[in-house]
Amino acid sequence: MKSKLFLFSALMMLSLSLYSQDKNFYIFLCFGQSNMEGAARPEPQDTIVDPRFQVLQAVNCSDIGRVKGKWYTAKPPLCRCRTGLSPADYFGRTMVERLPKKIRVGVINVSVGGCKIELFDKDNYKSYIETAPGWMLNMIKEYDGDPYGRLVEMARIAQKDGVIKGILLHQGESNTSDTLWTRKVKKVYESLLKDLNLKAKSVPLLAGEVVHADQGGVCASMNEIIATLPQTIPTAHVIPSSGCTDGRDNLHFDAAGYREFGKRYAETMLKLLGYK
Repeated sequence: MKSKLFLFSALMMLSLSLYSQDKNFYIFLCFGQSNMEGAARPEPQDTIVDPRFQVLQAVNCSDIGRVKGKWYTAKPPLCRCRTGLSPADYFGRTMVERLPKKIRVGVINVSVGGCKIELFDKDNYKSYIETAPGWMLNMIKEYDGDPYGRLVEMARIAQKDGVIKGILLHQGESNTSDTLWTRKVKKVYESLLKDLNLKAKSVPLLAGEVVHADQGGVCASMNEIIATLPQTIPTAHVIPSSGCTDGRDNLHFDAAGYREFGKRYAETMLKLLGYK
């Protein structure tokens, strides 16, 4: 009898060790539209990555040797197979540069170019997809038709390995002038917290401005609405985009702009974590 109990206890301990969280593995969820997806082509400097910065692959990418639900060193692309450099890249790089060496950082990036925030509303996304333009549908299909569901699926996998410390959002261009945007974001944020059993105080929301007026941003007026997000979500923090350079379309940041923007996301997150 004692031997059976010993064997049972040993198996339980083994099981716990296999699935225990690493408290020093900080996970961040990233979602939004094309600027979070990554619209700039990575340059040689962007291919050098500290292996402490990891990405959990959200879609299968056979051409770059990545499998959905597996961790990899976070070389771009961090979203889908052919996306580019994004704020998530230099967010993670800055985090591991500033954090103690024992801490690793992981990101999950589920984004869809051109989408409205409604695509991440788990109750109404299907009706939104019915009206979505044809060019967007293939991107949505890569997430089995449910980007929000894929983000939650990957986050639950990540929770077995580490601890979710924050959520990064960059979205708003397609909702420009939508005064209900902050409420819609709040619904998505609260859904993520509930579905992943997270507390708002422990998991802040970092939302970036769109291309700023000082760069000629065509959607810059949306920044006035984004600025009010903390009034609706007390644990939200707005990341300024002023001075972050953009591309010719005045809609997407260029590589240098993404690098600077990602650092700003990280600097805010580091302060919230108690690091100078």
